[in-house]
Formats: sequence, structure tokens, C-alpha cells
Amino acid sequence: MSLLKKLFAPVNMTVGEPWKKIVLFTIPMLLGNIAQQLYNTVDSVVVGNYVGDNALAAVGSAGPILNLLIVLFVGISIGASIMVSQYFGAKDREALSHTIGNCIVLTILASLFVMIAGTIVARPMLILLKTPDSILDWCTSYLHILFIGGAGLAFYNILSGVLRGLGDSVSALIYLVVASVLNIILDLVFVINFGMGVSGVALATSIAQTVSALLCMRKLYTMKDLFDLKLHYIKWNKKYAMDIICLGVPSGITQAIMSMSMIVVQSLTNSFGEMFIAANVIVTRVDGFAMMPNFSFGTAMTTYAGQNVGAGAYDRVKKGAKQGTLLALGVSVIITGSILLVGKPLMGIFTNTPELVDLSMQMMRILAVGYIAMAVLQSLSGVMRGAGDTMTPMWVSIFQTLILRVPLAYGMCFLTRTAEFPNGRKECIFISLLVSWIIGAVITSVLYARGKWAKKGVYHE
Repeated sequence: MSLLKKLFAPVNMTVGEPWKKIVLFTIPMLLGNIAQQLYNTVDSVVVGNYVGDNALAAVGSAGPILNLLIVLFVGISIGASIMVSQYFGAKDREALSHTIGNCIVLTILASLFVMIAGTIVARPMLILLKTPDSILDWCTSYLHILFIGGAGLAFYNILSGVLRGLGDSVSALIYLVVASVLNIILDLVFVINFGMGVSGVALATSIAQTVSALLCMRKLYTMKDLFDLKLHYIKWNKKYAMDIICLGVPSGITQAIMSMSMIVVQSLTNSFGEMFIAANVIVTRVDGFAMMPNFSFGTAMTTYAGQNVGAGAYDRVKKGAKQGTLLALGVSVIITGSILLVGKPLMGIFTNTPELVDLSMQMMRILAVGYIAMAVLQSLSGVMRGAGDTMTPMWVSIFQTLILRVPLAYGMCFLTRTAEFPNGRKECIFISLLVSWIIGAVITSVLYARGKWAKKGVYHE
């Protein structure tokens, strides 16, 4: 096999030293996640520097609503990745073909739903969240364009989930790099040359996502040695579609709850005015990059666990879980230290306003240590999901967000109200997030140790 073919070939994670397989799978996926995060980051940098701080606030305020309405894509993607990895590990070609075909069918249905529902509810939800009038129209146009072009986002996320389940994290990286470069070029053209503002960055993102989706589809059509992608398989099959949905729904609910909590807290954030909204956007963008290793290790552990559960190698799953979590912890320690040392120059990329840079860095220091806790939470949750237990991470997320994060944010802000701070202390919003991360990591560790996840595999002889 040539070096190029070997690089793009699916990785069999049921053989070899676990930590080596996890690292080889994680590195290209991490780079791909960074490239994907560039979509939103480049949008923010361009509008912040060429349109203004209010435009930056508009892009950020639209984020939670966008995330809420794309949870369908997330759920299907995770369900697909789990099923594909387990059937791949079990070497069941027929089941694998049906699973991938039904992923495509579900993606089409989810895209149509989000396209219609998103454009209808975008503005009413922004008004409900008390989005300032100064940025309401910008937020609305940004969301409308992204929802109308949502098929590209849907197909990329779900088809890349299929590729990850097959052990191929390199192809998704290459396609995202291509799309990210295209996104940057179009951002600059639409905003600077055509003066399209917030609408321009949304259009650029939609086009770039569609390109990455088409490349993923093309890749799947070339993998005929592993499965069949004929019309016979690309049709609704109740068994496989419902398996994908049942595995994916808890993960989708998890994302929905997180998005809902962000929306509820966004309403609180909006009460502090445009400056704090813009600071929140900057912190969110830097946070997105800081979280990438944790999310990447979590996804790698899902594929690793799925393939080995499909092969019946549970001892190997536990060995890889330990090694993968330790790797994630080491990377998170390095990232936390880097943020504390060079965080301020990073904030300066997004805006030329010194007060905004200082405020953003103040909030970022609060969150920094939480990335170490999230390394544990994401890695062990990934193992449980890969084994077919998507319910446990869902319940942990519900507790984290609904019982801890949201009440803490509002309660702490209420208790810290003074004449100087009539809405409470801004720091409380980020302190509540930090506390929820740490407690969530502790709970996840205890539930993983109990071992009930090992009885949830979807593949049975």
C-alpha cells in the first residue's frame, strides 16, 4: 500500500498499542476540529475588525440559537459514528451498508426541518432573549442565511461522523482545511470588497460547509471495499434508522440542553450590555480552540471503544480508556498554562478596543483550570458513548446544566447585586460554568468506574 493510500485508509483500532492508535486518530481530528472552529473565529475576526464591536456581538448572540437548532445533526452524527464503528469492528458489511445509507436519509430529513424551522423561529427567539435593538437585524440575517444553507453543515457533520466510525480522521481534516481556506477568502471578499457585513460572513460559511460536505460524500463513494453505497441501501429502513436515532437522541438532547442553557444564560449576558456581549464572544471563540483537544480525544475514544466493543475486546477498551484519558489530561495542562501566559494577545486578535481585551482576559482566567476537568469528562463520556451507553452522559449533562450551571449563574448574579453592579457581578456567569465542569467530571468518573456502560453494545451475533 502506498504512503498516500495508507494515510487515507480506515484505521482498525482493535489491534496494536491502544495509545498509539488513539494518538494517530486524534491528531488529524484535532487539526480538523481546529479548522472547523476557524469558521466562527474568522467570522468574528473579520466583523470585529472591519465592521465593528456591535457586529461582533451580533455574531456571538446568534450562536446559541444556531447551536440549538442543529442538535439534530449532532445526534445523528454521534449515533452514526457509534453504529458504524461497532459494525466495522464486527466486520458486518451488510449492516454497515444499511447504517450508512440510513444516515444519508436521516440527514436529508433533518436538513429540511432545520431549514424551515430555523428561518421561522430565528427572530422571535432573538426578541425573546432581549437581544439589543442595535444588533437585532444583523443577528436575524446571519441566522437566516446559515439555516437556509444548513444542508452543507448537516451533511458534513454526519458524513464525517461516518468516516470517523470507520477510523478515517484524515479525510475529514483535508476537507475541512480546504473549506476553511475557502471560508477565509470568501469572508474577506464579501465583507471588505462587497460590504456585505454580517450577512457576508454567514454566506461565506454556508458555501464553505457545502464544499466540505460534497468532498465527504465523494470519499464515501470510493470506499467500496468496506461497504456498498447503492440505492438499495439509501432508503428508510426502520431497524437501522431507529438504532441511529435511539443512540443519537440522548447525545442530541445533551447538545440541546447545553444550547438551551447557553440561551438562558445569554439572556443574562445581554443584560450587561454590548461590551460584555462582545467579550463573551471573544472568550467563546478562544474557549472553542482550548476545548478542541478534549472534544477530539472524546470523539477518538468513541470510535476506539465502538470498534473494540464490536470485536468483543472489553479489556482492550478499558486499557485504552485509561491511556486516552491520561493523554487528554497532559494536553489540557499545557493548554491551560498557555492561555494564562499568552491569552491577552489572543484576545487582541478580535478587537482593537483595550477595555474589551482586558475584560475578555479577566473572564478567560476564570475558565482556564476547567479545561483539565473537561479532559476527564470528555474522554470517559466518549468511551461510554462508543460502547452504546449514550444515556449516562446525557443525564450528567442535564445535571451539569439544569441543576448546576443555570441556577448558579442567576443565583450568584442576584446575590452580588449592588448599587455599583445593579445586575450583579459579570464574573458569576463564568464561575458557574467552571463549577459545573468540575462537578461533571467527578460524576462521570464515578459512573465510568461502575462499569454499566459495558453492557450497552448495539451489535449482537
